[in-house]
Amino acid sequence: MEAKAISLWTVDGKGSVARASGSHASLHRTPPSTEPTDPTRPHGDPDALRYLVAGGESELPNLLQLDSLDEKGTAIDGLRDIALVQIPCPAQVKAEACAVTAPIRAVADDIDKLHPLVRRRSVRAKLGGALRLHGKGLQDLVRVTGPRRSALGAIERYRTKLRFVFVRASPGGAPPVGGTDAGAARLALQTREQAGSLWGACGITFEGGPLRMEIVDPPPAHLLSVGCGHGLPASGGTIRFLADRKRFAVSIPAGTRPDAAARRVAQALRARGLSAMVFDNPRMAAGAGGSSDITVSDRRGKPIALLPDPSGLSEDITMRTCIGHVNLEDGLQHFGDIDAVVGTLEERTLLRAIDDGDPQTIDVVLVPGFGRGGRIGESFIGADGGTLRNIVVIDRAGIRGGRASFTLAHELGHVLLDDPGHPDDFGIDTPTRLMDADASDPTAFGPRRLSIGECERALRQSGPKAPLPLMAPWPLELLPR
Repeated sequence: MEAKAISLWTVDGKGSVARASGSHASLHRTPPSTEPTDPTRPHGDPDALRYLVAGGESELPNLLQLDSLDEKGTAIDGLRDIALVQIPCPAQVKAEACAVTAPIRAVADDIDKLHPLVRRRSVRAKLGGALRLHGKGLQDLVRVTGPRRSALGAIERYRTKLRFVFVRASPGGAPPVGGTDAGAARLALQTREQAGSLWGACGITFEGGPLRMEIVDPPPAHLLSVGCGHGLPASGGTIRFLADRKRFAVSIPAGTRPDAAARRVAQALRARGLSAMVFDNPRMAAGAGGSSDITVSDRRGKPIALLPDPSGLSEDITMRTCIGHVNLEDGLQHFGDIDAVVGTLEERTLLRAIDDGDPQTIDVVLVPGFGRGGRIGESFIGADGGTLRNIVVIDRAGIRGGRASFTLAHELGHVLLDDPGHPDDFGIDTPTRLMDADASDPTAFGPRRLSIGECERALRQSGPKAPLPLMAPWPLELLPR
């Protein structure tokens, strides 16, 4: 006997049919495309869903309404009067009659929604929210999650913690962006939501908790780098400097490597009541060995300014010693291909001062600008093997780029994927991909798309089973009535 009661089903791009109540919608990962003409054939879109209504022929509605809800149950968008086209019922659906909609796209923002190719079948949606479909004698919910299919199975929802640090150009000045402290907080929330709207296509969000934000002064010259530059061993000499109005002179025998020399210096600092931490940097591309950094602070953790001794910092002719300075008024000196795994001395001096010691939080550091121009964002990742990791640095231009370049989402991608490269470095240039190296386009064909392979890699490299997880499962909760 064929069922007369009205039921709602979903039909995905491969033609698979499922009960709507047990199905999920996913945010779109592909650019707008022409609507398929034959409603009886698989439409091929990996994320769009047709909604199929089944029941008695005289009972079927002619139109459906759709409300898009956020995770709190608040309506954020909708589609009205969605046309239904009658088709033969699929084998799984035992009903007298069936009718389907066009493939409906759940998208991140209005740019994607309003493109002429897809405008009448796109709706803004949010990861963890739902699509509520209703019509004559029918109402059902379809939750919005990550990709329904992947090599790792269905991806529901994961959460990554961000910590924003705004660094003033000079002590006591305004934050680098936002104008005021309140404006900086609004901007941090906006950029966090914007980045999450794109990564929601992989089931990843950066929201779900209070905003973690600090506005700080540039740090004093608290970092001493031994072997800075090429990491050569010592020829023999003495490292001399002043810290906390104390004079230090540390003898370094010939043949001593930078890491051993740094520990001699740190021991001397601790012996006189100061705190010293040693970081052994990997060898940069042009180096003979790695340098070692020493950060100096008081017992409360406040960085202490270092000064070279009036007689000179060191007379060693091979193992150079440097004091790191941060001067953001001429732009942060950024790394290049040679020192990418280490970072510049100025970057290390800045970032070591603001590190909170939590390796499972991504620090988003906003600075006024980068020196030498041409750079609007960069990231430090675990795969490089450096002592700086899970850090993103963005300047004003990166923020101003907004939805033309999605700088924060792109740089967070390097951290989550644990990959310094770009798809177009050695392959075909695809400017619609978020991780493209140089795309800038504020349209629906700009750099905003993530492949299913990138979603899978992010989960493998940064998910709960990774050596250092950056993503935690965030199970869906029941929507408020």
